[in-house]
Amino acid sequence: METNRLVSSLCYFSIFFAGFIFPIAVYFIVDCPEVKMHAKKALISHLIPFITIPLVFFPLIFTGGEPTLLAVGGIMTFLIIGVINLGILIWNVVKGIKVLVN
Repeated sequence: METNRLVSSLCYFSIFFAGFIFPIAVYFIVDCPEVKMHAKKALISHLIPFITIPLVFFPLIFTGGEPTLLAVGGIMTFLIIGVINLGILIWNVVKGIKVLVN
């Protein structure tokens, strides 16, 4: 049981060292349903920052090329993306610690 908790926790902590590759490998290699569940959650949370990348282009689309609006929209977009990615990072660390401790 200790190994399962450690592997589940590493799935969340892999955001620092292996990105989404480690949770995918764990999901297909390990047979324990609980570890698979944590690997799937970690994988989804690792993919969210990649999903936010297209948001960078929203200011270009919705400002019509106006320089002031483009600058403000760009700054706001980067702030929103930064907050989302920081939240995902913190969530992964908290979940990894919870799985390891419980």
